[in-house]
Amino acid sequence: MDFSLFYFANDSDDTSGADRYELFLEGARFADRNGFTAVWTPERHFHRFGGLYPNPAVTGAALAVATERIQIRAGSVVAPLHHPLRIAEDWSVVDNLSGGRVGISFASGWHPADFVMRPEAHSTRREVMDETIDTVRRLWRGESVTLPDGKNEPAEVRIFPPAVQPELPFWITSAGSADTFRKAGAQGGGVLTHLLSQDIDELRTKIAAYRESYRAHHAEGSGHVVLMLHTFLGSSTEEVRELVRGPLSGYLKTSFGLISGSIGSRPGTFDSADIKESDVAYLVERGFNRFFERQGMFGTVEQGERVVDLLQEVGVDEIGCLVDFGVSTEQTLKSLEFLAELKNRRG
Repeated sequence: MDFSLFYFANDSDDTSGADRYELFLEGARFADRNGFTAVWTPERHFHRFGGLYPNPAVTGAALAVATERIQIRAGSVVAPLHHPLRIAEDWSVVDNLSGGRVGISFASGWHPADFVMRPEAHSTRREVMDETIDTVRRLWRGESVTLPDGKNEPAEVRIFPPAVQPELPFWITSAGSADTFRKAGAQGGGVLTHLLSQDIDELRTKIAAYRESYRAHHAEGSGHVVLMLHTFLGSSTEEVRELVRGPLSGYLKTSFGLISGSIGSRPGTFDSADIKESDVAYLVERGFNRFFERQGMFGTVEQGERVVDLLQEVGVDEIGCLVDFGVSTEQTLKSLEFLAELKNRRG
């Protein structure tokens, strides 16, 4: 099992300036020194939930000069929001700065508010993502593409600087769609997923479908599955539960408004503004217990080993340990020592 760090912080007014990114940078340096596989950062816009990370290429460039060996990955680039030339150029720079350590997971996007930057792409975002992946990969290899210029004349262009890696390592982000898993296998990419909208048994079935699709379309290999998992390890389960209860509950409450707002216009769903505060508190408490007991990796190193064993049996190749959900920087960095111990036992 590979172990990586995953960042998706809830932005806060409690810190400012460089302090906002202390855990991000210090955690990455720790992971770099201790043999972790990668650091993942997302693309999020216009909301505190994930608000520290509007551009993973920018944070990736910071990691490129702050680390020496660890892989630097986007989890994810929202492909329909960007021109493929821009994606390829930005990440080629990071690939050069890092000596060839980048990888990108592509997503189609899910929150309508994000598409104020490119509203025309929302209705066809899945098709646009597929086209973008293909174009970015061709540009990465050094190929040229022909596009209309400012006078609507055809112009043949390729990216500079050329990327260090001859092929772009890529994944497709899936919230749990079996079709997306199969598509990633057919395209020869990995899958980046989570347990927010699927259980372990569903994940097992989808990974099997992914492997089958991958092998059917490619003569070598079987793909790569990364599972994002909220993570905090310590010396005892009780200590960890009390440390993470308040921060994780606050994190879930912030995400609740964002997620419900994105689905509230669909038949049979709801608007979070119509829910009583007492009901929100109840939902957050249930969410905390679910995360702590079934949808995260919390507790002792021994409990972490049991989680890793289960995920290996399911077919997961890498755990993206989401660590920045509100526990203090000092306590989170201390918990990484326990995570490194788990990695040494099971990595």
